[in-house]
Amino acid sequence: MGTLIWNAQIYTPAEILSPGWLLIENRTITRIGRGQPPPAELENTHEKLDAAHHRLLPGLIDLHIHGAMGFEFMDADLHAIEEIAQFLVQHGVTAFLATTWAAPHATLLKALDAIGNAYGRIRNGATLLGAYLEGPYMNPNRAGAQAIQFIRQATNHEEALSLIHHEMVKVVSLAPEFPENFWLIDTCVSRGITVAAGHTSATYEQMQVAVARGVRLLTHCFNAMSPFHHREPGVVGAGMTMPELRCELIADNVHVHPLAQRILYQLRGCEGIVLVSDSTRVTGLPDGQYILDNRPVQVKQGKVALLDGTLAGSGLTLEQALKNFAKAAGVPLEEAILSASLYPARAIGIAHQKGSLEPGKDADLFLMDEDGNILFTMVEGKIVYRRS
Repeated sequence: MGTLIWNAQIYTPAEILSPGWLLIENRTITRIGRGQPPPAELENTHEKLDAAHHRLLPGLIDLHIHGAMGFEFMDADLHAIEEIAQFLVQHGVTAFLATTWAAPHATLLKALDAIGNAYGRIRNGATLLGAYLEGPYMNPNRAGAQAIQFIRQATNHEEALSLIHHEMVKVVSLAPEFPENFWLIDTCVSRGITVAAGHTSATYEQMQVAVARGVRLLTHCFNAMSPFHHREPGVVGAGMTMPELRCELIADNVHVHPLAQRILYQLRGCEGIVLVSDSTRVTGLPDGQYILDNRPVQVKQGKVALLDGTLAGSGLTLEQALKNFAKAAGVPLEEAILSASLYPARAIGIAHQKGSLEPGKDADLFLMDEDGNILFTMVEGKIVYRRS
């Protein structure tokens, strides 16, 4: 019988259908059309949703998120994962990667096992797509808020293989300048795992070698990496100019100044940018002091930092990142949203299934009014959140 959403502004990758209609059967978008739906569709569908000419948008995909609402994926707890997933759909996110950080090997394996147990569509929440290993094979000189005592190179092959052989791992972020990590890059690429350069002091030339080996993503571009310099372009220079790379961007206007966001857009366009939240357990909580990875952090006016001022993830939600980035880059919503939906899906090889409103893809979407309020969110054909 299916579900029919009609009288909507439908944001497809090619155009906005206004008004338009969209038919969902089971979990999949089966038909999209301009104007009013055919009488047969109106008669035969089980559920009809009048969008009241609001914007129907593809569900956002957050590839880099650590937690929210007092929970994190390193808690290795099913309830924590469910709470995060249920928070995300309130902000238009329909799918995500659970992100870890540098930690003892046993702790990482425990977190990956918990992610594996929760894998897939979560009750009343977003779909858990797998895990993003942010470290531990990073450069201690670019640790940021990561616990430096757990950062290492991939010299213990057995340890590293036990992590990446876990079927949940979809992205591995590492420092590509170390020869000890070369074999890990090669192994991940051979297994179809996206490799990111992150927490790295690589030179531009070292990034050329890394890209040739298969590195395809930059972990939170501009942050915890060698900056652009006119005599040494560094990792940022690689991200600004190498078409093979996509740049994660934390568009909270704290991690990256709006002008820097605009410059990156002017050089790479939306296709070269993947919006991420990098949010931690403090996201959704009021300002104050909290404990993050056994260390105190201060949350104040959107900034999350250790007591020495080092940024420690964010309190950002992805729909707010989308609004910030569109304003900073000076681009319309229909262009900016691709950096939070279709291009993240491409970055991890799932664009055939998710990331845009097209027939044959999962019915992951949300309805937003003109004031930016999310009215409902649908995950794989089921409404999992409605604004009260």
